[in-house]
Amino acid sequence: MRQKLKNRLSRIGWGMFAPPFYWTLTYVLRGLLWCVVSWKVTGRENVPKEGALIIVSNHLNNADPPILGAGIARRRIRFMAKVELFKMPFGAIIRLWDAFPVRRFDSDLGAMLTAERILKRGGVIGMFPEGHRSKTGFMGEVHPGTAMIALRSGATVLPCSMTGTEQLRQPLVLARRPEFRITIGEPIRLEPVRRPTQEQVTELTRRIEAAIQAQLPAKYLPPYTGSEGGRDASHGDGDPGE
Repeated sequence: MRQKLKNRLSRIGWGMFAPPFYWTLTYVLRGLLWCVVSWKVTGRENVPKEGALIIVSNHLNNADPPILGAGIARRRIRFMAKVELFKMPFGAIIRLWDAFPVRRFDSDLGAMLTAERILKRGGVIGMFPEGHRSKTGFMGEVHPGTAMIALRSGATVLPCSMTGTEQLRQPLVLARRPEFRITIGEPIRLEPVRRPTQEQVTELTRRIEAAIQAQLPAKYLPPYTGSEGGRDASHGDGDPGE
């Protein structure tokens, strides 16, 4: 039954249904958020109205992609999603939402080429450059894949930050109207580089990391370089690390 559903939808074409599904989900979610949480979005004027765009953010909860999409609102975002989420029947929702699969912790050339094709058409992709959600709340190390795609495509990078969504790990917290905050920073505009050097990728990776960290409250910043874990008393509140 699942395979028949998958084959039928593949023949019809997922892309036909993706835009109306995405915008319906986005605005329904915006309404729900206004009802059940105290949420605020700042910097929406920084979202470019057109052109290739990579939206990046820290990652606290599995619900972050649609919540970030609801915060941005002005552009339809195609998120990279771990390949495990595409299994039916739940995978139908992920495909209708127009996400595309990526093998995490691997050099997934297919995902990179898909991202570059979207950007070449002037589209928007969403990435969490830590590669996984934080289990501690601290922002983890930023991996170089985002910088590589940005440099090869010349797409603008839009650094964002999210706070409060980690509380969704305990659903009953919604009874207390938790605070969610999305901050949209200044765009990082780039020129395309056909063959980026290691130095260029590293420099942009650190620039993206710093831009996200600059928007986060201190309690979300890593306590010292090389750790995403608890704070070390000998370092006090610490400086932003990786």
